[in-house]
Amino acid sequence: MLIASGLTGRLRLNEAVPLVSIGLVGLLGWGFVALAGEVMEGETLGLDRRILLALRVAGNATDPIGPSWLEESARDITGLGGHVVLGLITCSALLYLRMTGRSRAALLVLASIGGGMVLSALLKLGFDRPRPDLVPHGARVYTASFPSGHAMLSAATYLTLGALLARVHAGRGMKLFFLGIAIALTILIGVSRVYLGVHWPSDVLAGWCGGAAWAALCWYVALLLQREGEVEGERRAPSPPSPSA
Repeated sequence: MLIASGLTGRLRLNEAVPLVSIGLVGLLGWGFVALAGEVMEGETLGLDRRILLALRVAGNATDPIGPSWLEESARDITGLGGHVVLGLITCSALLYLRMTGRSRAALLVLASIGGGMVLSALLKLGFDRPRPDLVPHGARVYTASFPSGHAMLSAATYLTLGALLARVHAGRGMKLFFLGIAIALTILIGVSRVYLGVHWPSDVLAGWCGGAAWAALCWYVALLLQREGEVEGERRAPSPPSPSA
């Protein structure tokens, strides 16, 4: 009876997770579209300005609030969302998946993160929003402002890796570890972009929505492919040998 009950609960969970993931795609995608509309109409500019100025010393827009080490730490954190760092992390994850016999999962990771980078670049070209000129930039910038590439790519990369690595590992603790690290990094990187004055807060929020929607879509595809046996499933630790009589 207990075995049957546990199996039924697991089947229900396997059916619910894909529905939750595709629901997140719709919700986050709608959030991005709605926010983009508000940005294009200039409705977010007032709040964007107030938040940026709140992160600066009163009367001195060149000086971010907090001690000098905080600004330096923000630069270190924002670097975790740059193309070079994300590329190195992605290559490391691909190598790990390949070495552990998960070649098809590695291909899915490559397609997911590569697709996220292409999507981010196209959105920036399409909206072409100017960078904030209200405060001096605390880091070098080369592209348009909306959506935040660091926020979107970190969400797409870290959340995709977190979800896929959690999916191929057994044990709730490992799953929560991967997902928790992915979410924390995504949030910290986005906040650092606003703190350094290189993005409007709405840029970062849109980047989070777009990147998380993409990650959720990739998670949904991974679940479907895994169900069909096209992507390797989670690995379970071998059962300990039974004691001899």
